[in-house]
Amino acid sequence: MANGTVLLALRNDPLAGGVSAEQMRRIGKELEDRGLELRWAGDSRDATATLQIEAGLAAAVVAWGLPHPPGGSGATGVPASGVELPTGGAEVLDSIRRRFKDLPVFLLMADGSDHDLERLPLWVAEAVIGYIWPLEDTPAFIAGRVAAAAAAYQRDVLPPFFSALRRFDDAHEYSWHTPAHSGGVAFLKSAAGRAFFDYYGERLLRTDLSISVGELGSLYEHSGPIGEAERNAARVFGAERTYFVLHGDSTCNRMVGHYSVTSDEIALVDRNCHKSVLHGLVVTGARPVYLVPTRNGYGLAGPLPPAAIDAEAVAARIAANPLTADALSPQPQYAVITNSTYDGLCYDTLAAARALAPSTPRLHFDEAWIAYARFHPLYRGRYGMAVGPDTFPEPQRPTVFATHSTHKLLAALSQCAMVHVRPSPRAPVEHHRFNEAFMMHGTTSAFYPAIASLDVATAMMDGPQGHWLIDEVVTEAVRFRQAVVRTGRRIATAGDRPSWFFGIWQPETVTDPGTGTTTAFADAPLSLLVTEPSCWQLEPGAAWHGFDGLTDGYSLLDPIKVTITCPGVTATGRTQPWGIPARILTEYLANRGIVVEKTDSYSTLVLFSMGITKGKWGTLMDGLMDFKALYDEDAPLRQVLPALTRNHPRHYRDTGLRELCARMHRHLTDGAFVQSLDEAFRHLPTPVHPPRYCYQQLVRGGTERVRLADAAGRTAAAMVTVTPPGIPVLMPGESLGAQDGPLLRYLTALEAFDRAFPGFGSEAHGVVTDPDTGDYLIECLVPGARPQPEAPRS
Repeated sequence: MANGTVLLALRNDPLAGGVSAEQMRRIGKELEDRGLELRWAGDSRDATATLQIEAGLAAAVVAWGLPHPPGGSGATGVPASGVELPTGGAEVLDSIRRRFKDLPVFLLMADGSDHDLERLPLWVAEAVIGYIWPLEDTPAFIAGRVAAAAAAYQRDVLPPFFSALRRFDDAHEYSWHTPAHSGGVAFLKSAAGRAFFDYYGERLLRTDLSISVGELGSLYEHSGPIGEAERNAARVFGAERTYFVLHGDSTCNRMVGHYSVTSDEIALVDRNCHKSVLHGLVVTGARPVYLVPTRNGYGLAGPLPPAAIDAEAVAARIAANPLTADALSPQPQYAVITNSTYDGLCYDTLAAARALAPSTPRLHFDEAWIAYARFHPLYRGRYGMAVGPDTFPEPQRPTVFATHSTHKLLAALSQCAMVHVRPSPRAPVEHHRFNEAFMMHGTTSAFYPAIASLDVATAMMDGPQGHWLIDEVVTEAVRFRQAVVRTGRRIATAGDRPSWFFGIWQPETVTDPGTGTTTAFADAPLSLLVTEPSCWQLEPGAAWHGFDGLTDGYSLLDPIKVTITCPGVTATGRTQPWGIPARILTEYLANRGIVVEKTDSYSTLVLFSMGITKGKWGTLMDGLMDFKALYDEDAPLRQVLPALTRNHPRHYRDTGLRELCARMHRHLTDGAFVQSLDEAFRHLPTPVHPPRYCYQQLVRGGTERVRLADAAGRTAAAMVTVTPPGIPVLMPGESLGAQDGPLLRYLTALEAFDRAFPGFGSEAHGVVTDPDTGDYLIECLVPGARPQPEAPRS
């Protein structure tokens, strides 16, 4: 196995003649004899391409005189004397500084050029750890210097826990503890087990260890290498304290809620919350007061408007809530906000914290989808850990929690998450108290490779590489966004086909704050869009986003969460004469092997992540273009969606794609489907009981399933979440209201849609569909029932 890779970015071809070239060939041979792999680059373009793809570099040797390729250009090194030096080496050094943290770099100098050392730009001395004059030392000595630096870098680049885990794995000791597979040996004793062992490999199984391994530390005690890894994560993510959590951000949310609020205390809850927040309310017995986000014409949930979270509005909402009358205190002890929203809307977290500070001492930002925000300037001030004594020094500052689903858009294994804390004197977070909540929701059988992945995900964000990784994602997302708009513009002007195309939910124009120049989004410089936050802010009243009640700079659209829009409605809710419901598009894309993140009535969300490539988003572009061609020719569904026609021949036989789109669009618009969804979310149901009471009834037989036609006036016993849009529409303990009220009108429209278009039904948690009639059944409280004690066991 190689001991690492070394980049040799040289002016001279090692295979060419000449004394210097022969000396470099000998140095290269010495490096290979020490177990290092070499990557030769003859100009700055080759060298920077190597930096792009070789994340595992252990060292680099860069010639200051490295040429640019013909027609190339790059950084310029101009000394104070004004005599310009070759610039290829400067470009490569600058790329290394932006790509790697502490990579050892040696600058190769031309022999006899010691006087050039004084002419180098001052920053070069900070970018390199040494200089090489190849003819002045032996090849073995020079190679030894490079190899030693590479070995030290590889040793130090590993984060605390992963480094300790590798050392333990290398010890090859017998284990007398759980898990019983003993490093995978047990799997070798059966055919199925052997297949499992061969598939995952011995190394993964050898690192699946027990908490009995003391030298690796304790996840519960936060000691040893695990504790060191958590402290390192706190530094990298800007927290005072960080906790590694397995079982996902859902567990983080329950953990923070369980610590922050107790039975019969008031919690302020963003209605656009994850169901795990509700589970926390059930566990704690808190009294929820829901805060209602804005919505737009596409049915997308926006942020909580500033006017809805100021002290006066919060007090009014608490006073109007029937559940707060007998609460322990009228003062909320805890508030939770979703940041960013599923569709990528990020708060100015300092503004949100200042608005909510008079109402609550504890503020929790559920940041499942934006763990990367601290590492790119576009998101400056858009994440929870940006709120601290340095930005909010007043005594009113609340304690801030941020929960990260690290595995979602950073590089960690599934279910890996973190809790970050910045406490305030107003609501101290003593570690031993919080750790009780941590232990209640944690596991005593931690999966050590998962902990290692949290450690490594942290290390990947540390230093310039974190910015480089996120900047690449942002850049590719912006390129895709511009490509879709430009393609639509080309189609409209070509005149050889119907002029429609898909859109992207984003500003139509952007303004360069430096020059004041306003440009169409598709024509804006890439460098502006990937660096300037104002290009992504939701201006108050702008038609492109369709949200009311926002203020300047309050909310920002995350560029890596890309919402593709379909013809049919606008962001302001105007219905168009014809349309393409997004469910049909995403069904087609799924048949092409392209699985999107979320689908609403006329929009679909795709996520750009660190795994993005131009080839990946190019395939999506091709899918959009092919769908357009099939729609324009009204291709038969048996060709476009063959599985759909096989499974539901009575509904879709002899139907064309354009005909299906027209039929579904008429159904959605004639029934005012999007409008009924909007009303159901804007006008919340009346609360009758706290969530905990409903759960007690549920497990003790005090509930029953009720058809929608019979549900008027009943009280829900379980949460109902419909995807799309994936937001709770009904919480346990809330009344379903009148038959013609907003909630039942929306659920009835949803039920009718599922009957009319089998194969395109919604995913509705908390709703059971009768297999014979297609009726929706809702779990409701039995009127007058009280929880019954469990019968004694004989």
